[in-house]
Amino acid sequence: MTTAVKVDEDAKSRLEELQAEIRLETGTRVTQQELLSRIIDDAYTSREAVIDSFRDTTVPLSAEEKEAMAEGRFSSGVETDEDDIDGILYG
Repeated sequence: MTTAVKVDEDAKSRLEELQAEIRLETGTRVTQQELLSRIIDDAYTSREAVIDSFRDTTVPLSAEEKEAMAEGRFSSGVETDEDDIDGILYG
Protein backbone atom coordinates (compact mmCIF):
# COMPACT_ATOMS: atom_id res chain seq x y z
CA MET A 1 0.00 0.00 0.00
CA THR A 2 1.36 3.40 -0.94
CA THR A 3 0.26 6.79 0.27
CA ALA A 4 1.20 10.14 -1.20
CA VAL A 5 3.04 12.54 1.09
CA LYS A 6 3.40 16.17 0.15
CA VAL A 7 6.81 17.79 0.63
CA ASP A 8 7.99 21.25 -0.26
CA GLU A 9 10.27 21.86 -3.23
CA ASP A 10 13.37 22.20 -1.04
CA ALA A 11 12.78 18.81 0.60
CA LYS A 12 12.07 17.22 -2.78
CA SER A 13 15.28 18.66 -4.18
CA ARG A 14 17.35 17.37 -1.25
CA LEU A 15 15.74 13.93 -1.58
CA GLU A 16 16.68 13.84 -5.26
CA GLU A 17 20.21 14.96 -4.39
CA LEU A 18 20.55 12.12 -1.85
CA GLN A 19 19.15 9.67 -4.38
CA ALA A 20 21.71 10.76 -6.98
CA GLU A 21 24.59 10.65 -4.49
CA ILE A 22 23.69 7.11 -3.43
CA ARG A 23 23.76 6.06 -7.07
CA LEU A 24 27.13 7.74 -7.66
CA GLU A 25 28.75 6.41 -4.50
CA THR A 26 27.36 2.86 -4.54
CA GLY A 27 26.32 2.25 -8.13
CA THR A 28 22.91 1.22 -6.80
CA ARG A 29 19.72 2.82 -7.99
CA VAL A 30 17.21 3.48 -5.23
CA THR A 31 13.74 4.85 -5.61
CA GLN A 32 12.60 7.82 -3.58
CA GLN A 33 10.19 5.48 -1.82
CA GLU A 34 13.06 3.18 -0.80
CA LEU A 35 15.11 6.14 0.34
CA LEU A 36 12.27 7.60 2.39
CA SER A 37 11.59 4.21 3.96
CA ARG A 38 15.26 3.92 4.98
CA ILE A 39 15.26 7.45 6.40
CA ILE A 40 12.10 6.69 8.39
CA ASP A 41 13.58 3.41 9.68
CA ASP A 42 16.74 5.22 10.80
CA ALA A 43 14.71 7.97 12.46
CA TYR A 44 12.53 5.38 14.17
CA THR A 45 15.52 3.67 15.75
CA SER A 46 16.84 7.01 17.02
CA ARG A 47 13.47 8.52 17.82
CA GLU A 48 14.74 10.49 20.84
CA ALA A 49 16.97 12.55 18.56
CA VAL A 50 14.06 13.17 16.19
CA ILE A 51 11.75 14.14 19.05
CA ASP A 52 14.41 16.42 20.52
CA SER A 53 14.80 18.15 17.15
CA PHE A 54 11.26 19.51 17.58
CA ARG A 55 11.89 20.97 21.04
CA ASP A 56 12.17 24.74 21.45
CA THR A 57 15.55 24.44 23.16
CA THR A 58 18.34 21.99 22.67
CA VAL A 59 21.07 20.60 24.86
CA PRO A 60 23.98 20.89 24.58
CA LEU A 61 24.13 24.61 24.02
CA SER A 62 25.04 26.02 20.65
CA ALA A 63 28.40 27.74 20.22
CA GLU A 64 26.67 31.14 20.31
CA GLU A 65 24.89 30.27 23.57
CA LYS A 66 28.14 29.09 25.15
CA GLU A 67 29.86 32.30 24.10
CA ALA A 68 27.04 34.41 25.56
CA MET A 69 27.32 32.55 28.88
CA ALA A 70 31.09 33.01 28.97
CA GLU A 71 30.72 36.77 28.39
CA GLY A 72 28.50 37.04 31.47
CA ARG A 73 31.00 35.38 33.80
CA PHE A 74 33.20 37.25 36.21
CA SER A 75 35.53 36.31 39.02
CA SER A 76 34.50 37.37 42.50
CA GLY A 77 37.89 36.42 43.87
CA VAL A 78 36.28 33.98 46.32
CA GLU A 79 36.98 30.27 46.03
CA THR A 80 33.84 28.13 46.26
CA ASP A 81 33.80 24.42 47.13
CA GLU A 82 31.06 21.76 47.13
CA ASP A 83 30.07 22.45 50.75
CA ASP A 84 29.51 26.11 49.91
CA ILE A 85 27.33 25.20 46.97
CA ASP A 86 25.36 22.66 49.05
CA GLY A 87 24.81 25.28 51.72
CA ILE A 88 23.51 27.78 49.19
CA LEU A 89 21.24 25.27 47.45
CA TYR A 90 19.96 23.25 50.39
CA GLY A 91 20.37 25.64 53.33
